[in-house]
Amino acid sequence: MIYRRRATPLHSARAGAGASYCAALATAALVLSNPVALGAVLVAVLAAGHAAGVGRDLRRAALWGVPLALAIGGVNALVSRNGLTVIARLGDLPVLGQTDITLEATVYGAILGLRAVVLILCGVLYTIAVDPDEVLMGLRRVSYHSALSATLATRMVPVLIRDGRRLADAQRCRPGRPPSRVALMRAACSGVLDRALDVAAALEVRGYGARRPARHRSARAPLSRHDLGFGAAAAALLALAVAARVAGAVPFAAYPALRCPAGAGVLAVSAGLLVCALVPFADRRGVRG
Repeated sequence: MIYRRRATPLHSARAGAGASYCAALATAALVLSNPVALGAVLVAVLAAGHAAGVGRDLRRAALWGVPLALAIGGVNALVSRNGLTVIARLGDLPVLGQTDITLEATVYGAILGLRAVVLILCGVLYTIAVDPDEVLMGLRRVSYHSALSATLATRMVPVLIRDGRRLADAQRCRPGRPPSRVALMRAACSGVLDRALDVAAALEVRGYGARRPARHRSARAPLSRHDLGFGAAAAALLALAVAARVAGAVPFAAYPALRCPAGAGVLAVSAGLLVCALVPFADRRGVRG
């Protein structure tokens, strides 16, 4: 599963808009627990993948995610001791002890498994529909310095460990009371800091850390209709999911007794999620392959 350029609105949008869209779908899956609303998010991701021409890849990923979902649901049903409605008594099991499987724990495990599948599909949609080179280009000013800092830090840690061992070996060869670990650490840190200054000076001479052009020329191009569409869809998905959760429009409670209504509010939120997720695909003007 790799990114391939396709003639779809999602592929024509900028990487920032596409990534925000996928992140909004994943956030909706994390925020909502009602199975109807969560199922609507699943349908929205699958429909978005079909509209983006990657439906086969998403279906393949879903088949890989089903065993994980079953495992999550089974583990929660066996381990959780919450819930009032006992549907199976397994007796005294090794390690687990007295095990009673409740309806509430089984349903909540199924919700967790479904959420895991949705998150996997959101990640797959991002991987195969958002240009990774464009993402890296957008983060180049941050990732460039971060990669350099991480490289230097990981290089200095082994140096610090080796210096500490050598100093400890040298101190053991001297007569008298051995030095404390604090003294060894102080000496080793001072040595590694001196080396770090030398490395920084060498990198500065070679031009590392010099300022680069503020923006790439293509980044100054005006936003396209697809950028605006998927950006607005991401904002609408996020706002709808959070507002529904805060307002209690999609209630769900697994413990101690199962409460999972599917009234008009839940159906309205679910329909709104589907509409917000699929509207950007309706405009195919200016699609670039």
